[in-house]
Amino acid sequence: MAVEEKLYSDEKLGVTTYKCPNCGADAVFEPNKQQMYCPYCGGYFDIKNETVVEERNLSELLKEGTVWKEAEVYQCKTCGAKEILEHQEVSMKCPFCGTNNIIKTDELPGLKPQGITPFKIDNVKTSEIAVTWAKKKFYAPRSFKKSVKAEKITGLYLPVFTFDASTYTQYNGRLGKHYTSTYVRNGRTYTTTETRYFYVNGSQNVNFDDYLIQASASIPTEMVAKIEPFSTNDALEYRTEYLRGYYANTYSKSGDECWKECKSGMSRAIERKILSRYSYDVVSYLNMDTKISNEKYKYVLVPVYVGHYSYNKKLYNFYVNGENGKIAGKTPVSGWKVFFTVLLGLILVGGIVFLSVFFDLF
Repeated sequence: MAVEEKLYSDEKLGVTTYKCPNCGADAVFEPNKQQMYCPYCGGYFDIKNETVVEERNLSELLKEGTVWKEAEVYQCKTCGAKEILEHQEVSMKCPFCGTNNIIKTDELPGLKPQGITPFKIDNVKTSEIAVTWAKKKFYAPRSFKKSVKAEKITGLYLPVFTFDASTYTQYNGRLGKHYTSTYVRNGRTYTTTETRYFYVNGSQNVNFDDYLIQASASIPTEMVAKIEPFSTNDALEYRTEYLRGYYANTYSKSGDECWKECKSGMSRAIERKILSRYSYDVVSYLNMDTKISNEKYKYVLVPVYVGHYSYNKKLYNFYVNGENGKIAGKTPVSGWKVFFTVLLGLILVGGIVFLSVFFDLF
């Protein structure tokens, strides 16, 4: 049975609930089957949603967004993280720091998400991924790897903006290439290195498709980058059914801020593309004049699991892509393993230096 047939609303409370067609209990989204699931009677029913989200003109994003009132926002007093909660859901614990002092804000300002990429793996699979990954960390203490557990796993929809753009860049620059030569004087061999510079100029076309910019600071940007990609090109039309049983984070960076961040990232990508055309060792300078056209955007929620390991009274966070299981995070480090690795490196470097001096003398 489709979910639309069992959707109930309470205008007074502003509540939307999704009822199981078998027993009438609240249903949640089940990622393994991509269906709504009733945890009381075990029934499943479909979500009719085959609409793929299309990009919009960037000019729309740079205007002030409308207010989205389908849900409420709670903000943690300790770490400042915000989370979207449907009216019928009350959670007094922050998914990021575990603090219970969460306060309610009046409304959710800004844009309503256009699309969503639903979770495809569940908490059980996420726990297995996190434990396996931690056990493979070479520098983690042996005692940690023997007893490691993935704790407090929370499913969170993270807000992102994706951008499409066509770019045309004219450039000029000065690059350098190192050249090494050897010569013999008084029976000894010497090596010298010089840098020869050359000038470059030309043009470069680069097209960007769904360049992702994280719109919330709740999860470290470098961690989100490590667990990409997300299938935002195939994002479905936003529907609150997918949020049932999960948190959803609001964006803390405006569309304009995210677009500026995107342009900086595209500039770095264009520079790498240009430099890949040449054989060089150093960049003296590279001037670029870039024209951007066909700018489009999407505002999408992407799935991330947040959890942590406990060791010696400290917490080590990990983050898992809710679609493909890609993981990033931190684990404790064994001081002894690091010490012996550094010591081995010093011994190897010392041996190389000794042999070099030895052969120069004889």
